[in-house]
Amino acid sequence: MKKLLIVLGILLGGVISAFTLSASSYEVTVAGPFEDVVTAMKAGDAGSLFRYLDNTVEINLAGKSSAYSKAQADIILKDFFAKNQVKSFELIHQGGEGSRFGVGNLTTSGGNYRVTFFLQKKGTSMVLNELRFETK
Repeated sequence: MKKLLIVLGILLGGVISAFTLSASSYEVTVAGPFEDVVTAMKAGDAGSLFRYLDNTVEINLAGKSSAYSKAQADIILKDFFAKNQVKSFELIHQGGEGSRFGVGNLTTSGGNYRVTFFLQKKGTSMVLNELRFETK
């Protein structure tokens, strides 16, 4: 009887340990606007960025900065990514609580850029209201 209790104790301990380890290493990641913007940058996908664009977007591209409507910003981004095929995007810094920002290095067929983007909380959603592409 003692041997049976010892074996059951060891088995039960092993099962509990395995469950605890697997539960602690299980991480739920839900993509949000910030992560979606990073993914869109990695793919050079202006269409995915479009869904987060604010009604007015500040875009700084190669030293030329201006505020554009959502439709104009979409055209500018599509043109930029068509002329500059993305090879890689590496997020190097991020921050913010309610509003979020990201800074990354974008490598394209047309050159390398330091990209900064800002997402601001607007109502119940996050909107992309500024994008900077600075030549490196």
